[in-house]
Amino acid sequence: MPNPFTLGVASGEPLPDGVILWTRLTGLSRPADVRWQVAEDDRFAKVIRQGVARAQPAWAHSVHVKVEGLRAATDYFYRFRSGGELSPAGRTRTAPGPTSTQPVRFAAANCQRFEHGWYTAYRHLADERPDVVFHLGDYIYEYARPAHGVRRVDPADETTTLAGYRARYASYRSDPDLRAAHAAAPWVPVWDDHEVMDNYHGRGDGSDRFLRRRAAAYQAYYEHMPLRVRPRDGGLQMYRRRTYGVIADFMALDVRQFRGPATMLGAEQEAWLVARLAATPVRWRVLVQPLFFTRRFVPGPAPNLRKESWDGQPEQRARLLAAVSQNLVVLSGDVHNAWAGDIVTSAGATVGAEFVGSAISSNPPVTDGPGVLAANPHLRYFDAHRGYLSGTASATDFRVAFRGVDHVDRRGAPVRTLAEFVTEGGGIRRVDV
Repeated sequence: MPNPFTLGVASGEPLPDGVILWTRLTGLSRPADVRWQVAEDDRFAKVIRQGVARAQPAWAHSVHVKVEGLRAATDYFYRFRSGGELSPAGRTRTAPGPTSTQPVRFAAANCQRFEHGWYTAYRHLADERPDVVFHLGDYIYEYARPAHGVRRVDPADETTTLAGYRARYASYRSDPDLRAAHAAAPWVPVWDDHEVMDNYHGRGDGSDRFLRRRAAAYQAYYEHMPLRVRPRDGGLQMYRRRTYGVIADFMALDVRQFRGPATMLGAEQEAWLVARLAATPVRWRVLVQPLFFTRRFVPGPAPNLRKESWDGQPEQRARLLAAVSQNLVVLSGDVHNAWAGDIVTSAGATVGAEFVGSAISSNPPVTDGPGVLAANPHLRYFDAHRGYLSGTASATDFRVAFRGVDHVDRRGAPVRTLAEFVTEGGGIRRVDV
């Protein structure tokens, strides 16, 4: 049979003793057995775990293997076999144990519209071999194919059905650089709007038609991500935390599924988050979510605050900030430009820092960066390059480098560090690179 591993391999949701392994078989119509192996070396001379998973048509022949009993803070290698064909090998890494003071090396990426450019930045991210990769949303875009673009996405029509979303993910996963980034390190993804529909909130208009579309989009998302839980009753549990010793709590948020007129997170998720922010014993409280968090006044015609961001929910944002006094970090995306700044409460206290990744490929909007910086003294940095965030959280500080490429309309762009910032618990300062 043809090679069924054309969409690559991935791992994710790292814990101190295990990870999730993922692949999806293509070209099949019937259930199939998939053998998997985990080894201590990339030659698979020391296989320590193996088994067989069943790939079912109902889940697009995706496989999610829960591997347990691994050592903390350790690199492992994995692969799959089906029908005599062998998958590419992937590297994963478990999280450190609960008392570890080991620094955490991470990367964060977002906004990768296929038609807008090549994923060269992902190849550079893969070469860095971080401990973990956070994806901050807009993994796919549901729009119909434009008349002109750097490359062609399938299907041509707007994605609204399960078959359409599956095909769109497969089109994105055809990119070898994206597959390389998945194979290089475990991922912890969150979603934004375009995984379903532009700017949707919660249950949308409440119609059966929209809820069927949302359920289809959620299922396809699960089928293409290394997640620990399956969708149920049209929903998918997405908010969770991934703890790295006593260094960092990475709290992955869902800003779409429970969103309503007066809430970004819904009551249950907010209560979970406030409790964790107030009680966690780790050095860094890190919100992993897509939307611009701190206040951003935009000069020009009203509205000057963007309601699609956290500026649309200032009361809920204030309740979150009331739970922390310092050591808060927010990793964000969505706006297709890079930003960095301090997180300041309404009382003027600086409690943390926000780092906003630009985009892997999505086109930037026309933005008066200098004007926005001048109107918002707590914002310290703006840049319009495509790229990703590369950072390290340690017991002493939290560092983030903005890594950028000069072009995405053709392959092969080199990467460079555009700027680097550090915080020791309050605001940020720029460091020489």
